Amino acid sequence: MSIYNRRNAAVGYLTIKALQREIDRRRKPRRSGLKVAAYVGLGLVSAGILAAALAIALKRRQSDEATFESDAEIVGEYVTTPEPIPAA
Repeated sequence: MSIYNRRNAAVGYLTIKALQREIDRRRKPRRSGLKVAAYVGLGLVSAGILAAALAIALKRRQSDEATFESDAEIVGEYVTTPEPIPAA
């Protein structure tokens, strides 16, 4: 009886093909276009949020500096209020 027969050849062929598919799957992970688009969109949204937070921080810093300078100009001056109108 021969070891090489049709059944053993078919089993060997299918085994080799299954191993090749497994190797190809591990070698190149495939990403769907939808996932890539979602990652790019998420990155753009994150960058926008970071830019907005930075703009708010810079604007707040400038307003704090302006308030400090205007406070420095008022020091030492008297503030007068108008006198009340007498009731007639």
